[in-house]
Amino acid sequence: MQEEKEHIQFELTDELIEQVEVLIEEKNDKELNTLFSEFHYADIAEVLDELDLEDATYVIKLLDSETTSDVLMELDEDNREKILRNLSAKEIADEIEELDTDDAADIIAELPEERQAEVISNIEDQEHKAEIEELLAYDEDTAGGLMAKELVKVYETWTVAGCLRRIRGQAKEVTRVHSIYVVSKQNKLIGRLSLKDLIVAKSDQKIADISNSNVDWVHVQDDVEDVARVMAKYDLEAIPVVDDNQTLLGRITIDDIVDVLKEEADKDYQLAAGISQDVDSDDSVWKLTRARIPWLFLGLVGGVGAFLIMEGFHEAFSKYAILFFFTPLIAAMAGNVGVQSSAIIVQGLANDDIKGSINSRLMKEMLLAALNGIILAIFLFLFVWATQQDAATAFAISISLVVVIIVAGLIGTFVPLFLDKRGIDPAIATGPFITTSNDIFGILIYFTIAKLILGI
Repeated sequence: MQEEKEHIQFELTDELIEQVEVLIEEKNDKELNTLFSEFHYADIAEVLDELDLEDATYVIKLLDSETTSDVLMELDEDNREKILRNLSAKEIADEIEELDTDDAADIIAELPEERQAEVISNIEDQEHKAEIEELLAYDEDTAGGLMAKELVKVYETWTVAGCLRRIRGQAKEVTRVHSIYVVSKQNKLIGRLSLKDLIVAKSDQKIADISNSNVDWVHVQDDVEDVARVMAKYDLEAIPVVDDNQTLLGRITIDDIVDVLKEEADKDYQLAAGISQDVDSDDSVWKLTRARIPWLFLGLVGGVGAFLIMEGFHEAFSKYAILFFFTPLIAAMAGNVGVQSSAIIVQGLANDDIKGSINSRLMKEMLLAALNGIILAIFLFLFVWATQQDAATAFAISISLVVVIIVAGLIGTFVPLFLDKRGIDPAIATGPFITTSNDIFGILIYFTIAKLILGI
């Protein structure tokens, strides 16, 4: 991993892209290298994402391996996949050797299985190769699949002077030294050591005497979302990973957790919008259709259900036609309240802020929905009464609104809690599922109450 250079102000413009394309066409490698030497690797990746595949591959092969390896990690995933297909196994292996083990494993995992074996066989650094193979054996959604093997560790029996000499070699392989981990002779994690404590300690002191035994850690099989919660709770920049025997295996840094949180947020956003697969705007029409059609079909079923309910109340329509015109309002309020309630619960579950029993949550939501419903119903009653001069109809519509809002709030609260208990991503509850179900229940409740109050 190359050392970080000072980041200059960067702006991606059409003129810059055109300049790069002209230099590539002219095969002006010297000017290209000079131009890209001024940019951070993330900026270079941004430029390459705008180039066609042939030009982007040309630049990748032109840059030095240290820069190329970092650029590859910043590229759009689809673009990176295409570029890697244009590189030989040996070329990929050369770039892999410049990356930390976790990043190297991530790139190799994106390749087809046969290609993975070919690339791994071309890695010359045997230790690096063995560590990458170890990481590839873990599930990508576990701490083991996220950790890096690069870290700084010291033995409890070392003196401060001996420790300083030995960690210099280890630190060369680590981009940032967040913590120094203290281990026993059996490589069991027993504490941590800050650089400050190490620097101010006397040279003849034992590491065991100045280290802190209170160290947070995660198990190698822990889910990445649990790891993220632990690091967020304790404001950690890095956390060690251990196995069942408390053996130190690696560490996870905050930049990896940020990537996890972003991916999870993207997935939850798509689920909430009714997209059942991980897709982006550049995917094929067929793939996008397969991702969207299940929830669109649910919406269609919900619409048919609402039609059948309304058809069953045609007698009410014939006597009180005004009820028909308030149907969209009732359905919209039910959907909005349900989405609001479920969004708050999903957010609380994601942040591990949901405490107490389901019953207490439902009671709180019922009281909140009742208060909101009464306030809105008063305004609706005044509006209907003022425009229709019919207090009974205004009362029926307003009472229906209160009940619909209460039921929608209860559904929006219960469904994500229920899904979470069953191990299903509760984010799915904030989308068309809640909206459609509340539309149906809202319309049914609306006409049932109106029919009872008006004596139809």
